[in-house]
Amino acid sequence: MKSKIGARGRVTIPKLLRERLGMKPETLLEFCDERGRLIATKADELDPVARVFGCLGKGFSTDAFMASLRHP
Repeated sequence: MKSKIGARGRVTIPKLLRERLGMKPETLLEFCDERGRLIATKADELDPVARVFGCLGKGFSTDAFMASLRHP
């Protein structure tokens, strides 16, 4: 399958590939080059900190959590 780079540097990923790879609007892609080839990979949308942010639940402060660890 082929796709042309537009004047603004944009490329349309063919629908068949988007469907096959489960790519939806707002899918984050990471690009790299490998031996003259452009490689696009679906990237994790959340960084490691954002992934665990709020895991303690609402109303539980960091200070209270640390105090509970130090003085069980």
